[in-house]
Amino acid sequence: MHKTLPILLITCFALTFTGCARNPVSGKQDFVMMSESQEISLGRNADVDVRKQYKVYDNPALQSYVNRVGQAVAKNSHRPNLNYHFTVLDSPEINAFALPGGYIYITRGIMAYLNSEAELAAVLGHEVGHVTARHGVRQQSASQATGLGISLASIFVPGLSTQAGSDIANLLSGALLSGYGRDHELEADRLGAQYLARTSYDPQAMIRVVGVLKNQELFDAELAKQEGREPRRYHGTFATHPDNDTRFRQVVGEASHLKVSNPLEGKPEYQRQTDGLAFNDSVDEGVVRGNRFTHRDLGIALDFPPEWSVKNSPTQLIAINPTNDAALELKVDGKPSGTPPEYARRLSGSSATIESLTIEKSSAATASNSKLELGVVYLDGKAFLLLGTAKTEPVLSAHRALMKASMRSFHALTPEERKAIKPLTIKLASAKTGDTYAKLALNSPLGKNAEKYLRLINAQYPQGEPALGQTIKIIE
Repeated sequence: MHKTLPILLITCFALTFTGCARNPVSGKQDFVMMSESQEISLGRNADVDVRKQYKVYDNPALQSYVNRVGQAVAKNSHRPNLNYHFTVLDSPEINAFALPGGYIYITRGIMAYLNSEAELAAVLGHEVGHVTARHGVRQQSASQATGLGISLASIFVPGLSTQAGSDIANLLSGALLSGYGRDHELEADRLGAQYLARTSYDPQAMIRVVGVLKNQELFDAELAKQEGREPRRYHGTFATHPDNDTRFRQVVGEASHLKVSNPLEGKPEYQRQTDGLAFNDSVDEGVVRGNRFTHRDLGIALDFPPEWSVKNSPTQLIAINPTNDAALELKVDGKPSGTPPEYARRLSGSSATIESLTIEKSSAATASNSKLELGVVYLDGKAFLLLGTAKTEPVLSAHRALMKASMRSFHALTPEERKAIKPLTIKLASAKTGDTYAKLALNSPLGKNAEKYLRLINAQYPQGEPALGQTIKIIE
């Protein structure tokens, strides 16, 4: 955990009691325990920590574009005089969030699934709505008053799964997993829709964005079955698709009295700005192509068994078999002691069968017992561990050969191989006669779920197909 986190906690709990203040949106008195200057200071301090835990996406032109859209929306909000900061984070997570005082973040992950400037403005407008209504401050004040902790962020898409998200979540109350609760989320949607209309965007873009997130939820439920995990929830206040959520549609519809003639959609501009956007894994975290994992900085490659689902995150690399009852996980020990056989013995116990071997030119060992199949490879002063487990001993026995094959596939990258590692990126293409997402998926590096990914990023999930001449996004 970063050393700044305890400082943030001390700062938050040391805030002086300021009682009730006028809410910038409603004009009513709110129970809050910090002034606006304290709110801004809290956001500024937390922004430092966010930037330590997340990388800022290295694309100045895109950063400028997102900031320009966000500033236009914020200028038409209830708190136009705040100094807003809009930042694109280099994360594949489907996420956007805001800190008190006007610090707003959006991931490249969610931007891949948006398809117009109006939809980008809707995401940012929702977050601006959390800031203008002081949801973070109000929640922090309520939590502080009841001894339940503090909240720093308004989360548009709950469910941060990175280590950075976990660390920040230590500063948040349990509301993180379900947003701010339906009332506050609906208020942020209502305010965001108003700000869209005032900025000449169609407020209905808010509905389209939540539709994107609910489609993500449906798709993730399929992935969760493949990966043997619980599905994630996005914009968790909506149990149904937004098309069926009457209250949500009413809330967004309240902005309809703000007449927008020729509303700005900005689809071509958004497509141009996101052409070349990195998709899914960051090179810094290693990349998965089919069932091969390569990591440029660690200098390694590894092949997982065919048909196994490989999940890569900043904190874990794991492959799960199709029946979800066997798994392989890669771990790294930066300071191993002893020889590989000694290391393997310590991890597997006295009953394990140990085999010493050489993989390429690296010293290695395997260990087998009734509960695991373990491979240990020493390279560049590190120990790379590939741990195979299963729900039952018979299942483990049935998969030992595949696990050992993965262990023996361990490969140290050459300088040329390191340079060749590139992220997947979004490219624009014009749909030709006979093009379908199934056909486009055949040449896609996205693997067995490529067809669904292509439909999602083109807003045609679950059954849509490209029209002749339509500009579509593909992944290369």
